[in-house]
This record gives sequence, C-alpha cells and structure tokens, in this order.
Amino acid sequence: MSKPWHALEIQEVMEAFETSPKGLTSAEASKRLQKYGYNELVERKRITPLQIFLNQFKDVFMIMLLIAIVFAVAVGWFKGGEFEEYIDAITIGAIVALNAVVGFVQEYRSEKAIEAMKKLAAPRARVLRDGKETVISAREIVPGDIIVLEAGDRVPADARLFEVVDLKTEEAALTGESTPVDKSTSVIDEKTPVSDRRNMVFMGTHTIYGRGKAVVVATGMSTEFGKIAEMVQTVEEEETPLKQKLERFAKKLATIIVIACFIIFILEVIREGTRLENVLRMFMTAVALAVSAVPEGLPAVVTVCLALGARELAKKNAILRRLSSAEALGATTVICSDKTGTLTKGEMTVRKIYVGSKLIDVTGVGYDAKGEFLLNGEPVDVKSDDDLRLLLGAATLCTNAYYDGKNVIGDTTEGALIVAAAKAGILKENLEKMYPRIHEVPFTSERKRMTTIHKSSNGKFFAYMKGAPEVVLNRCTHVLTDGKIITLNGKRKREILEVNEKMAKDALRVLGVAFKELDRINPDKFDVDELESNLVFVGLLGMIDPPREEAKLAVKKCDEAGIKTIMITGDHKLTAVAVAKDLGILKTGEGDNSDLVLTGAELDAMSDEEFEKIVEQVVVYARVSPEHKLRIVKALKKRGHIVAMTGDGVNDAPALKQSDVGIAMGITGTDVTREAADIVLADDNFATIVTAVEGGRGIYDNIRKFSFFLMRCNFDELALIGTFALLGLELPLTAPMILWLNLVTDGGPALALTMDPPEKDIMKRPPRNPKEGILHGRLASIIVTFILQFALTGGLFYWRFYMLPGSTDLNTLEGQLKLAQARTMAFIRATLQELFVVWNCRSERRSVWRMGREAFNNRFLIIAVVVSVAATLLVPYFGLMGTVWLYDPIEWAIAILASMSGLFILPEVFYGRKIWKWT
Repeated sequence: MSKPWHALEIQEVMEAFETSPKGLTSAEASKRLQKYGYNELVERKRITPLQIFLNQFKDVFMIMLLIAIVFAVAVGWFKGGEFEEYIDAITIGAIVALNAVVGFVQEYRSEKAIEAMKKLAAPRARVLRDGKETVISAREIVPGDIIVLEAGDRVPADARLFEVVDLKTEEAALTGESTPVDKSTSVIDEKTPVSDRRNMVFMGTHTIYGRGKAVVVATGMSTEFGKIAEMVQTVEEEETPLKQKLERFAKKLATIIVIACFIIFILEVIREGTRLENVLRMFMTAVALAVSAVPEGLPAVVTVCLALGARELAKKNAILRRLSSAEALGATTVICSDKTGTLTKGEMTVRKIYVGSKLIDVTGVGYDAKGEFLLNGEPVDVKSDDDLRLLLGAATLCTNAYYDGKNVIGDTTEGALIVAAAKAGILKENLEKMYPRIHEVPFTSERKRMTTIHKSSNGKFFAYMKGAPEVVLNRCTHVLTDGKIITLNGKRKREILEVNEKMAKDALRVLGVAFKELDRINPDKFDVDELESNLVFVGLLGMIDPPREEAKLAVKKCDEAGIKTIMITGDHKLTAVAVAKDLGILKTGEGDNSDLVLTGAELDAMSDEEFEKIVEQVVVYARVSPEHKLRIVKALKKRGHIVAMTGDGVNDAPALKQSDVGIAMGITGTDVTREAADIVLADDNFATIVTAVEGGRGIYDNIRKFSFFLMRCNFDELALIGTFALLGLELPLTAPMILWLNLVTDGGPALALTMDPPEKDIMKRPPRNPKEGILHGRLASIIVTFILQFALTGGLFYWRFYMLPGSTDLNTLEGQLKLAQARTMAFIRATLQELFVVWNCRSERRSVWRMGREAFNNRFLIIAVVVSVAATLLVPYFGLMGTVWLYDPIEWAIAILASMSGLFILPEVFYGRKIWKWT
C-alpha cells in the first residue's frame, strides 16, 4: 500500500491483509506464522555454552591456579623433566579442569532454568480465530489477526483500530507521552507522527481504560518498538541483595587471606632458602591456600541455588520473575490475598434471583449450563416469566465475557450471569444479534457499575446497567413488578435492600440490574449522568464463589508457620466475613479485639496513625478499592512486617511494587500487574502462594547450608599451614592436597546441599528475621569445627612425623617415607572429617542422629559423599600428591576415628550461641 495504515479506511486495511472482523482461520494463521515469523523482538545474543565454559577461567583464583600449573611444570623441568616430576602439575591441572566443569554445569543449568521461566512468563493475547475469541501466546500473533483489548491488557503488536469503546492507552514507553491517549477509529493524515496516531495501538504499550478491537498490521521487528530495538524483558536476572552481601564479604575476606598467604610464603622461603625449586614449591602452596580459603564460589552458588529453586517452583505453578523474591518469600510474615479466584474457585455461580417480589433459587454449579429455577421448591416456567427473562437478558447483554459452553473467557462474575441465562435457554450470541451493542460506559472500581447501549431490531434503543445494588438503586426512579413499571418508593427500596442484605448474609455476591428505553442516542456524544439516571430497577442476582478446599489447608499451614493471612475483597462486608470464617481466616468473629474487619469506607475515615495502631488486628478488608491496598501494605511494613500482596487489576500494580513480594494472577491478571509482580501464579490459587513461601524458605535454607558447610571447612588449612610455617616445621599438607580438599572433596557435597529437600518442619517454624546474617546462629559451630580440624589434623601429623620413632631427616629415604606417611594420615583425616561434617550441616537444630529417615533423603549428597570417599582413597593407592598407601590398619583406624569428630559437632548444642556479631 502507498499510504500508511493509519491513513487508510479500515476496509482497505482489511482487504490488504485479506482478513475480516471475524479474524483469521487457524490454518491461515499457521501459514502466516511461517511467512512472517514469531511476533517477538530480537533479544541480545545469548551466552553460548563455550562462553560459559571459558568464563570459568576468568576468575582471579582460577588464574592463580593456572599460574601455579606453569610453576609446577617449571619445577618438574628443573628436577629433570621425568614424568614423575610433573605429577603435581598434572594433579593441579585435573583439579582446575574439574572445577571448571562443575562451574560450567552450575551456570548452564542456571541459564536453562531462567530461560524456562521466561517461557512460562511469556505474555498472552486475546484474538479472534475461526470466528471465536481465544487466548494465545503473544508471539504467535500474525499480521491480519484481530486482537481484542480491554483495560489492563498489554498491546501485543502494532494494530489499526476498527472498534473502540472509551479506549485509552498508556504509550509512555514508546512515545514518552505521560498522559493517557484517547483512541478512535477515524482516518488521520498520513504524515501524523506516531505519538498522535489515535487510530493505532502499538506493541509494548498498555490499555488502561475501555475496550476495543484492532487488526494487526505489524509484528516483531516490523513494529515501532522493533524499529528502535527495545525489548521489555519478562524475567529479570538481577544481582540479589544476598549475593551482593556475600560478594562484599568474600572480597574483604580474600584481601585478608591473600595477605596471610603472602606472609606464609615469605616465612617458608626464609626457612627453606631461596633456591628456585623451593620458591616455586612454596608459591604453589601459597596459591593453593588462597584458593582453598577464599569462598569465592559463595556468591555464584547463591544465584544457582535461587535459579534452580525457582525452576522447581515454576513446576508448581509459582513463576518467579525476579530471583531476589525467593529471599523475601522465606521471611514473609503476612500474606494479603484477594478473595475471588485465589482463596475461592473463581467460578461464580448464580444461586438466588430476586425479581418482581419473588425470590427464586437457581441450581447447578460452576460453568455447567445445567440447572433449574425454583420458586418455593417448584420449577419456574422461564418462558412465561417475562420479568425473569428481562432480568437474565439485560444482565447478559451488559457483559464483556464470553461463554463457550464449558469455559468463561473474561470476568467470572459476568460469566455467572451468562451461564445463568443459558440455563434458561437465553444465549448471549443470539441476544447480541437481536440487540447489537452500540456503546458502553465501562465498569470501574470507583463507579461500581457498567452501562451498555443497544439497538433492537425494531429500531428502539435501550440502556442496560448492572452493578452494586445500592449504586444501581440510587440511579433508579422506577421498578419492574409483574410486567408493570411502577414508581420506586421508599418502602419498596427498603424491601430490595433487605433482600440484598439477606443474600449477602448468606455469603452471596449480589448485583443489581436496571434498564431504560432511550428516545434517541448519539453514539459519539452523550451525557453519561443523564444516561445513567431515571432507570427502571429489574432485580437482584446473588451468586457465590465457593472457597477452595486446598485454600483452607493452606491457611492452616500459614498459621502453623507464623504467617498471618489477610483477605482483601471488593465484596460486601457480610460476604467477606462468611467466607473468611469458612476458610479459618476470621477465627474470633467481628467485634473481638483480636480479629477485626474493616471496610473501605471505615479505612478512609481513619488517619494513617489510627490505622497503623490497629492494622495488625485486621484480618479482613471488605468493599475496598485497589488504592486501599497500597495503604494497607505501607501500614504493615511500618510495623516491621514482610508483606506478600496479590493483585490482578491495573490499579493493583502500585501495591504490588510497594510490597516485599508482589504476586500477580497468571490467569485473570492483567499484563500490567504481571510486569509489576515478583511472582506470577499460573493457577491463581492461594495454596500455590503458600507453596511458594515454603519453597522460598527451602531455597534460603539451602543457601545457608551451603554457606555453613563452606565456612566450616575453608579456614583450617590456612591456620594449619600458617602455624607450622611460623614454627619452622614441615607442612602437614602439600599444595595439591589443599586444592583437592577444597575443590574436589568439598565440591560435590557442597553442591548437593543446594538440592537438599526441605525439612518436614519448615512450615512449622516462624518466619526468619530478614536482618539476620546468612550465618546467624551458627558461628559457634563454625569455630568448634575449625578448632577440631586444626588440632586433630595438625596433631595427627605432628605425632606421626615428629613423635614416633624413626628419622625425620628428609635427605634420607626413611625420612621422606615418614613425611609421606604423616601427610597421608593428615590428608585422609582432613578429607573424611569434611565428609562427616556435611551431614550435620543439613539442619540448624537437629543433628544427623536425630533426623531419622530424613538423614538419607538427599540422594545427591549420598552419591557425592560416596564418590568423594572413593576418589580420596584412590589418591594414596596410586601414590599421588606426595601420599603413600598406609599398610598398617592401626594408622587407618586412627585417621578414620579422628575424622569422625565431625559427626559429634551437634547443631542443637551450638545453634544460637553468640560469640560475636557476624553478618
């Protein structure tokens, strides 16, 4: 086409894309997907597996090890160049390669986990395919598709509008325009800039008001966003606060350790002399000490542990958009949850109808259109009851949801109205043909009502309204009774409100319906107040959204975990109280000092100071708007709580951003809300939130376990070598032994701890204090382990080499053999000690002796320990790293018994014993 899409009539656009207002067929869409490709922007080039592997060698300590290999080769060459002289170089090289492979596997799995989360969190869009509205992945949209937009949706592609009802969009991300943009369908000048193209919607922008339909004209890199190559990532890889804290800690520790290793190096050179061979050997020992003592892998494993934990949570329908949210999850003290669809099933069902002074019961459950209408237990002839048919028809026409006979697409309350009408044989698609809609005044949480205008087949115009009963009643001057329209007097109004109150006491959500015939209407210009006044009240529909059975169990689990559950709803106060009692959230009843129920109006009447005084007692908020959520979050946070807040609407985004853990609904939630959230629930289920909290606690526990194990095993070699160097004695361990201990022996078990199953009592203990350090309560155990490892390894070596009979002259074969035997015993003892210690790192308050079967529920740890033991025994068997095989069973018994001290450093004895502040 010569003209741009915004300058063409809509019929020309449709013809250009060979489409229609009914949309494409699935077959045609599939062909176009192959032709145009996926509707996605080109992302930054992903890191390749080779790059991940090579990055393992960029770490300063890996570089030091590579230098040590060069020095080891130089020592071998200096000694004569025989194969035996290069054993140290080969050993260190193998350790470096193994460490690189382990690091590669960690990062690669982390990348894959994050990539999987991105796919799970991918945006969706509503389109017309085969003449029906359906929800698809936004990336599958093709040019010519008809997209359906409502308030809160993210626009999935550039499109030309052809149907608009009060549609406004937020285009700041594209144009910088901060105010909402009113949309229309009128043709505009072809030279109009992007920011003024009122008949177009653009990928990446959001609809904030009204509704509309549009034909897609550009996808992927052909969109306006594609032209400037901007991409809003749906999953963010970010530096978590915990990782930042650990990185700072590791850097400070590294500085101290490197200085200490340098001092040891100088002392040994002074003792051994400045011969090149001695200098090279002591340099390797110093490098090995530095690498082993510095917990440089600690920050990296945090990201790995978070990513892998997030992947597991995604399998359970909790998609973490930000890894850092897992940290806050473990400390959550309050969960503020929406009622509808989260604590309840989300399938509203009309149970009672009040029309013409009659109270009618409706049978059936959920979205199954099977049911009866009963008056005093007797079936009602719906075909002959004009008042009932008008009520059901008016309520159905005043909806934007769709019902396909099984599922509802759109608002569940509207779905209940459509299903109720279907039970009476009144189908929405037939009504819309007889009474096509020509305009709409949308429902908002502030207006609490919705009005639509329709033209009947005989040329008459009608307005239909549904909304909160009291709001609808206030707009009515007449009432429909037995087919007659009479004046709505005070008595009749009180009667209707009493019925409304009775329905609400039965935990029913009630909607009022009204209508009026219009003399004439201008679709482009009319007065809303005039339209929504002097209406005829038709009746009430009472519906219920039954609580989820799993939500009841989840609330109980929260109580046991010290987490308070707060229910927030826009429903009537009495409905909210009934549901809260059924779920176990409201335990003592309204009026009791311990549990309070607040309405939005009561909250508005309170000052911030007054509200903060009682906020911890409130368990139910009824008749609140999204704006109230922000105030609730702020008040709870001021009282020191870690708050998780759920939301699904556009106006919930500020509260989700303000909360510690923002939780969006994956099914009913808008794209705006999902982007503001930390977690997206794929099933909109409250029980999934509790599962996520449990998972967050497990992830954090595993980070603590890994960190605890690493800190218990990292520093004893430094103290051991430093002490013997200062005393001018032979060193108990060689450089390859030190590296083996910390990179091979520790590596497997440490990684296995990141996959440790959660303890059975993880949801029976109170939330952790977020101000506590990662090693809170464990310093005493770390120090005791350090002292035992230092004393027993050093003592065993000293006893075997210096105290037992035999020569210590290293110029003799006897002396050299004795040193090798002493180092072998020290090496075996130190290695096995760490493999025993790891079993008492799995719980803060229970030793391995008290864990029962739980002690063996981590198969990764069992495999890692068995492999480490086997690999360690092979070292002296083949005489590697300066070791020899111990032929005396007593020596083996002594080394093994000395190492078993790790099993008796009981967590329950040392947990919480303070020595000094450690953060």
